[in-house]
Amino acid sequence: MINNMDISKAMTIQLSDIFDELPPKPKFVEGIRRAPKREFKLSKKETEIALKNALRYIPEKWHEELAPEFLDELLTRGRIYGYRFRPEGRIYGKPIDEYKGKCIEGKAFQVMIDNNLDFEVALYPYELVTYGETGQVCQNWMQYQLIKRYLEELTDEQTLVVASGHPLGLFRSSPHSPRVIITNGLMVGMFDDQEHWNKAAAMGVANYGQMTAGGWMYIGPQGIVHGTYNTILNAGRIKLGIEEDLRGCLFVSSGLGGMSGAQGKAIKIARGVGIIAEVDYSRIKTRLDQGWVDVVIEDIEEAFRVAKEHMDKKESLAIAYYGNIVDLLEYAVNNNIHIDLLSDQTSCHVPYDGGYCPQGVTFEERTELLRSDKEKFIELVNKSLIHHFELIKELVNRGTYFFDYGNSFMKAVFDAGAKDIAKNGVDESEGFIFPSYVEDIMGPMLFDYGYGPFRWVCLSGKHEDLIKTDKAAMECIDPNRRFQDRDNWVWIRDADKNKLVVGTQARILYQDALGRMKIALRFNEMVRNGEIGPVMLGRDHHDTGGTDSPFRETANIYDGSNVMADMATHCFAGNAARGMSLVALHNGGGVGIGKAINGGFGLVLDGSERVDNIIRSAIPWDVMVGVARRSWAMNENSIETAIEYNKQFKDTDHITLPYVANDDLVKKLVDEKYDEGLVK
Repeated sequence: MINNMDISKAMTIQLSDIFDELPPKPKFVEGIRRAPKREFKLSKKETEIALKNALRYIPEKWHEELAPEFLDELLTRGRIYGYRFRPEGRIYGKPIDEYKGKCIEGKAFQVMIDNNLDFEVALYPYELVTYGETGQVCQNWMQYQLIKRYLEELTDEQTLVVASGHPLGLFRSSPHSPRVIITNGLMVGMFDDQEHWNKAAAMGVANYGQMTAGGWMYIGPQGIVHGTYNTILNAGRIKLGIEEDLRGCLFVSSGLGGMSGAQGKAIKIARGVGIIAEVDYSRIKTRLDQGWVDVVIEDIEEAFRVAKEHMDKKESLAIAYYGNIVDLLEYAVNNNIHIDLLSDQTSCHVPYDGGYCPQGVTFEERTELLRSDKEKFIELVNKSLIHHFELIKELVNRGTYFFDYGNSFMKAVFDAGAKDIAKNGVDESEGFIFPSYVEDIMGPMLFDYGYGPFRWVCLSGKHEDLIKTDKAAMECIDPNRRFQDRDNWVWIRDADKNKLVVGTQARILYQDALGRMKIALRFNEMVRNGEIGPVMLGRDHHDTGGTDSPFRETANIYDGSNVMADMATHCFAGNAARGMSLVALHNGGGVGIGKAINGGFGLVLDGSERVDNIIRSAIPWDVMVGVARRSWAMNENSIETAIEYNKQFKDTDHITLPYVANDDLVKKLVDEKYDEGLVK
């Protein structure tokens, strides 16, 4: 029978090689946000399995000491995090040359992982949560330590495989293969729901990667600043008739956390006035210290007064309202205050796990209720969501434009019991009465053309490298081609002035397929010429081709395929086949388990011709697989984009285009059959 001694001898990468002795118990820095207790509903037998699962990482000599400690973590935190194995002191994305490694990609991904866990970046850094309330780099600190060591040993003829945070191991591949392949939370269909996922996570076999958390590509809230900026600017164009910016307009929303923290900054860049509600003062303080909000106001009347004053002067201002969004909207309704644009960016993909704070409950009371009385908390969340919805309906009736920002707010309202938010009043199959921001804005105006959140990180850690890449990207954009290009040209022109960097020296820039390819080739040339150090390319998984999600990214897919996950899967597989440095496929994304499949990538620019070739084949594929799917769903703007692509790449690529049926013919034939009673 195989024993633990045999197992230890068979591994060259294990915790006992990293630690000569068991690390001391951790010290937690006061003031750093901590994750609330996670749902724990394991049976006695399942609890035993969870404990054994965590001990799989631990040499037998430490079992006796760590087993009770891990069990205590499980019972008090809802998860086993292995706090002992967190590195002492500050974790942050250091310059790439400060990392050990046998290939550039191995060192580059260590930069990205550590950036995701920076105190200034991560939502709950001690629990490895980067953003979105539950989005983790990996499940526990044992996995973190092993992943880091594997990346140090990784060569350019190996691939590291990571399954829901667990480093499966190194496997022989080739220099043209991905160096890392990641999956997170891919539940078998029958079990693909929040309840089963919660159990799997507690047992230590599932990780919620969110998008760029478990895909190691998060660059701080800068990423969503651009998306929010694009959204509110185009909402203003479509619904308010503005041309250039949002001067004189009021935007109201909630959330100032990891992703939602972008809202104040976005409204400032768009030159409007924003009031953003937030119940967690630590998040407000972060944005205030960054300069992403201008002022904190606790009195609702004062918040609207100051907003009106700046609107009248056509001056931009970002107000953080320290309080609950429902209270804010209730005041607006009762006092007949007009709101131009209204949204919500709380983490409603997990409303019952702390993502939504109900009206009448402080943030501290919310945290205590999550620990002590989950049923009461759920009851309060449902009541608050329904009232929140009623207030929005009234404001919309008075002329406000409300849009769901893809945080599953409308789905959460439906689940809370407000069936009238569904278009058919019965279920979610036909969508909701309010548009998703993708359905109305991002889909037709950006995704259908291939524009999405392209991004890069200057791995040298040098700000001067970032400035050089900004300038080069700007030179690659023709601002006169489309209004989208003009918006993005202005964005990158002002990017440094707007002080967007949080964590590593990174930038986001919405670009289409050809724009991304052109910029990537230019950056790789700059690396080759020694003008800048190596660069990591990536994108948010929330993109043209990266994510299948009927409530968000694919909300403007109307041919019935909005419930299919073929696109994201093909995007992932195609990127792997074309040699991207990292490929990732996750369940859940920004909307919750079972509601999305999303794929991402990372590509290290090392200046080589090999990378030039990957850029030419993989970057257009990564975008156009989405345009092709949107085109086949008969979205007019994407059909136009696909036609142009077929012309431009007629010798190498070809997208299948749809013939458009005559609506009158189809309707006439179907009506006749139904009228004749031939359809039961």
